[in-house]
Amino acid sequence: MLKEYGPTHVAVSGVEAVEAFRASVEAHEPYDLICLDIMMPEMDGQEALSEIRKLEGERRKKDVMFSDTKILMTTALDDRENVKEALRNRCDGYLLKPLDQRKLLDKLRELSLIL
Repeated sequence: MLKEYGPTHVAVSGVEAVEAFRASVEAHEPYDLICLDIMMPEMDGQEALSEIRKLEGERRKKDVMFSDTKILMTTALDDRENVKEALRNRCDGYLLKPLDQRKLLDKLRELSLIL
């Protein structure tokens, strides 16, 4: 759904997602958007979200101009506790699977990631 808007990468686990984020920051090419599922192996999406936000905080100490990546939770889990935890960890949106392309694009517009 996002390929026409720019390069995309897929991580199969939360650990891989965090490492890809870390590498993108170290290369001075941070992601504009990360979509995380809560149910991922090795490290779930909630843990990955928390870890990415910690890494951003560390980076901001070195570079005050560094800005946070937009992170959407894209998951089948719609229970209140998961939504609240994701918001506490500063996700920028929560979309339920199966993803509706129109809703996804509306959210990207709301986050000023696309026109």
